[in-house]
Amino acid sequence: MKTLVQAVVIAATLAAPVAVFAQSNQPLTRAQVREKLVQIEKAGYNPARSNPNEYPANIQAAEARVAAQNSAVGGVNNGSSQAGQAAR
Repeated sequence: MKTLVQAVVIAATLAAPVAVFAQSNQPLTRAQVREKLVQIEKAGYNPARSNPNEYPANIQAAEARVAAQNSAVGGVNNGSSQAGQAAR
């Protein structure tokens, strides 16, 4: 019984630092906020032209487009590339 209690205490002690790093409730920096605003504006949201009655729907739609862009995997590349030539 004593060894079981010791094992539980040791396991809890080792798991505590992992739980601390799992939560990142840090506030955003100014640069991060500015970057998010630029992304939302590039997604089509313009605060100068927004209608107060449509505000929540418009910004949520822009945020959804940004989230889709950020989570896209293997999307289409707009640039071009050229492979090397065959050896002669």
